[in-house]
Amino acid sequence: MANVSSSNGLEKRPKLRFPGFDEPYRSAQLGDIAALVNRTDPKSNAPIMMLSAGNGFIMQSEKYSRDNAGQSLKKYILLKQGELAYNHGASKAKQFGCCYELTEPEARIPYVYHCFKINNHEYTPFIAMALNNAKMDKQLKRLVSSSVRMDGLLNISFEDYMSVTIHLPSPSEQKRIADFLQKIDERIAAQEELLASLKKYKRGAIAHILSGKSKAFSSASSWMQKNLGDLCSEFRSGRNISSTLIHETGDYPVYGGNGIRGYCDRYSHEGEYVVIGRQGALCGNVRIIQGQNYLSEHAIAVRANADNDTGFLLYLLGFMKLGQYSDQGAQPGLAVNKLLRLKCTVPDKKTQSKIASVLLRLDSQLSNQEKMLSILINQRKAFLQQLFI
Repeated sequence: MANVSSSNGLEKRPKLRFPGFDEPYRSAQLGDIAALVNRTDPKSNAPIMMLSAGNGFIMQSEKYSRDNAGQSLKKYILLKQGELAYNHGASKAKQFGCCYELTEPEARIPYVYHCFKINNHEYTPFIAMALNNAKMDKQLKRLVSSSVRMDGLLNISFEDYMSVTIHLPSPSEQKRIADFLQKIDERIAAQEELLASLKKYKRGAIAHILSGKSKAFSSASSWMQKNLGDLCSEFRSGRNISSTLIHETGDYPVYGGNGIRGYCDRYSHEGEYVVIGRQGALCGNVRIIQGQNYLSEHAIAVRANADNDTGFLLYLLGFMKLGQYSDQGAQPGLAVNKLLRLKCTVPDKKTQSKIASVLLRLDSQLSNQEKMLSILINQRKAFLQQLFI
């Protein structure tokens, strides 16, 4: 690919192009290259699907645990492979709706979607990517005539949507761009699948090892049942700190149940210890913290004693799913005295260290693969910015 000048004011050119393509993009209204699709077929057995901003077409039952079309099903649009639908519903992922091409043979979809097909002179996958590009949001924002309706739909009519301007290279360049981005999408999907498999493997490995079933570690030492408090030299709640003392910068990070809340000019803990989220949705979350820092009242500090390994303690606490022991009420929370009496089965410190080393290496692999996924996603965003106008 080569970087090119964006535009001379008259010609429309993207910032990045494949070799062999240098003619300017042409501009057209979507309605000039698209036609309405409004077919229905009450007798159809096509799957009932809906549009998800992040995942495109999904089975309606995946979101609602069942098909909830009811009596309105007879009005659902029967969409064919290669046709597009625009869901003009606002969401966190797509503030001005989303547009996708149907890749399945056919599907029945809600009639509130704007459905259409692209003429044979253009490459439909490219059009779908252009319409779902963040660059389209500026035009869609201008089309919103009023606030979101009670049903969550933006007031963008089919005619309004057909008025958006789309910038088009030649059909052959459209195909080159769309096929390239599809390869990136496939690579991202493979990376996501790899991550999901690693996370599943990690959960299984932790359960297998910490339940004492692993021959590699169960034969190395005898496992003994103890109270959780017997493993720790410190097990106490963090300290209350006024929000006025927390700033964006400072000498010491202030930790809550899910990471750094800000900074202050004092510290309550130092060294290496495990933090347990104490309240709310973060109840039972665990992480290791090092250095000098301030631990707020929303977390519990746990420090291993001389006979136990801190890394092992991290995985043990996660395996025990401490959130299930929270006191119920308006604001669920963990009571230190209750946790100290919990029973657990542990090996000697040498074996604990070996187990922690194995699981830390697995976490390192996960971290590396998560970084790779982030790189791929950011690359895709960059290409979308530079290959489209």
